[in-house]
Amino acid sequence: MASRYAPSHVAPTAAAPGGDARFDVGLQLVDRHDGGRKPQEFEMLGLRWHLIPQVFAPVHTDSTRLFTEWLPFPVGGSFLEVGCGAGVTAVRAALAGCSQVTAVDINPEAVRNTELNAARHGVSGRMRVLHSDLYDALAPGEQFDVVFWNSNVICAPDEFVYTRPMQHAIFDRGYAAHQRYLREGLARLTESGRLFLGFNSLGDAGRLNSLASRCGVRLTEREQTTRRAGDVPVTFQLLEAAGVRDERSSA
Repeated sequence: MASRYAPSHVAPTAAAPGGDARFDVGLQLVDRHDGGRKPQEFEMLGLRWHLIPQVFAPVHTDSTRLFTEWLPFPVGGSFLEVGCGAGVTAVRAALAGCSQVTAVDINPEAVRNTELNAARHGVSGRMRVLHSDLYDALAPGEQFDVVFWNSNVICAPDEFVYTRPMQHAIFDRGYAAHQRYLREGLARLTESGRLFLGFNSLGDAGRLNSLASRCGVRLTEREQTTRRAGDVPVTFQLLEAAGVRDERSSA
């Protein structure tokens, strides 16, 4: 059952490595997802999917399947996925009845992978796939009924240098992308639009809480479950972001 927490607060989740240990887990995840053992196709949610090199592999984690099952796709409306990877969530949004789906990724190979899967499942006509760092490739003022990002939750130090495309799917240097996603995301919503963040316990909830507060955002947990990733229990959370009313302005 989903639970609601105090404004701008993500409750601590199941035990996970802390500090540098999380960063080390991230390095292992990059190697696993970027290694030569990935299949060229995989099955998920009852469908077969293309998977090309240098793209985040949904077969190695439960996150893509869980978030895709949990999201409330706006039937007849518009959906934006940030960090689309292989395109599973965006394609499922189109198959679920979204009339307009936009998928963006900073990795050009992920853009190509999503286009392949959109064509494979016959939804290319309702999907637009863009090479973009978060919202950069979108038109000014463009808005959506639902915006979602399965985020790169492991916080990397400020001196971290991205040298491989896969690192963008795992690490967020200084949580700059998380801050920007929340800060700019609310402006990308239609009047009744909803902003979602896929998070997990390998991330830094304290840092996320802090930046959400600075951005004037309240985070509410909509779904949660725990799975094992190797020897580590990882708790996946679907969070919804909403603006916090400034009480001083109405005083």
